[in-house]
Amino acid sequence: MAIGEFASAMRLPPQGDVGLSTPLYWMYEMSHAALNPSRALADASRIFLKNPINPVSHTTLGKSMAAACELFERTTRRYGKPEWDIPRVSVGGQSVPVHVNTVWRRPFCNLLHFERAFEYPPRRPQPRLLIVAPVSGHHATLLRGTVEAMLPTHDVYVTDWVDAKLVPLSEGRFGLSDYVDYLISIFHSMGGDCHVMAVCQPAVPVLMAIARMEAEDDPYVPKSMILMGGPIDTRECPTAVNALAKDRGIDWFRRNVITSVPWPHAGAMREVYPGFLQLNGFMSMNLDRHLQAHRDLFRHLVEGDGDSAEKHRDFYDEYLAVMDLTADFYLETVENVFITHALPKGEILHHSRPVKPEVIHRVALMTVEGEKDDISGIGQTKAAHKLCPRIPEDKRAHWEQPGVGHYGVFNGSRFRSEIAPRISDFILSQELPRGATSTRPSPERPAPAPLTAADDETDVFGLGAKVTALYPRIAPT
Repeated sequence: MAIGEFASAMRLPPQGDVGLSTPLYWMYEMSHAALNPSRALADASRIFLKNPINPVSHTTLGKSMAAACELFERTTRRYGKPEWDIPRVSVGGQSVPVHVNTVWRRPFCNLLHFERAFEYPPRRPQPRLLIVAPVSGHHATLLRGTVEAMLPTHDVYVTDWVDAKLVPLSEGRFGLSDYVDYLISIFHSMGGDCHVMAVCQPAVPVLMAIARMEAEDDPYVPKSMILMGGPIDTRECPTAVNALAKDRGIDWFRRNVITSVPWPHAGAMREVYPGFLQLNGFMSMNLDRHLQAHRDLFRHLVEGDGDSAEKHRDFYDEYLAVMDLTADFYLETVENVFITHALPKGEILHHSRPVKPEVIHRVALMTVEGEKDDISGIGQTKAAHKLCPRIPEDKRAHWEQPGVGHYGVFNGSRFRSEIAPRISDFILSQELPRGATSTRPSPERPAPAPLTAADDETDVFGLGAKVTALYPRIAPT
């Protein structure tokens, strides 16, 4: 879940620039189009060879040919954005329908609300939880397990980032400061009545957004922030990804991985770090494992092991669905987070304004790390506590989960059984501080209004001038 994987990017001459990498996306699109007839023929052949009326379908040869056709079709297709597929959830012993609604919309992000249709509202408090998904190649649906684990005890919202190739150039740029703008706007839309969970990369912009709000004494700061496996300070226990970014420098990334979106995509000519390059990096990290998985799929199809084959399809339908990142956001993140370490050094800026995490004092902080995390090393997320000295001790928590890697920090059995309950307890402790008997908003926090998507303001914050004046923006040059 890092910002892509760097080692496998194409290499260009040192004197190269963005222009040299521009044809790469066009060549990818042409090769994909050229394979369309072969892919259609393979799919039709698979259907023919698997038809039970066809005698060949009952032979080892026929099953092998059908399996080969399926593998060819699956490895050459383009995978679309997966569905959330969370129809129901169990809350307090009752099975409750879940409806996914868009309640806030901007060019690069939609805010989704997983609304639970209760017949009998639960007695236990259900705090609002905003899960900030990473802008790092995969769609927000990669956090499906995270959402499912938190739904029984929380009113869940998720940032659903838009594929950059689908956003027209007329919608403007999207960089790290714009990401922070979006978060501040969402916090305001939720009236401050929320807790925010940042999964991996969003830990940095979430901390930045809250620091900017605290600096302006903004009444709509969240009640708590949970940072999970995030690269707050990559100088702590640097991983191979961190070292590679540091060694190559920002100019290498600008020359080697940035290209332009081709026609006929809506975002034609927007500079991006394309999803297919990211996928190349993801696959290269564990190439032997992926090759073995596809060999196993071939064997399962021939042997008729439908359950194992279906598990493979489900995993790779999600894993191979990738999205483009804007070049502005990608390069600014790599430079500020992995190369210059601007946040822990106190040098990071939000629209030319310094970001000072040391001013944070009203927002509780919990950090979560995985013992075997090879993306965000041990101590990188915990460093947030050092950057926020004014947060009271009773509003802090840190948990290092034994035996899990990066993915296990936010998904899997240990997340469900050991990490999620601790997060829920921490959130509830901030929702109902010691001695409190009510969940009503405190007097200094205005009561939140219901979220709707009806008003789609042109201002990035979606707020009145009096509020947006707290965060003056510098027009991009």
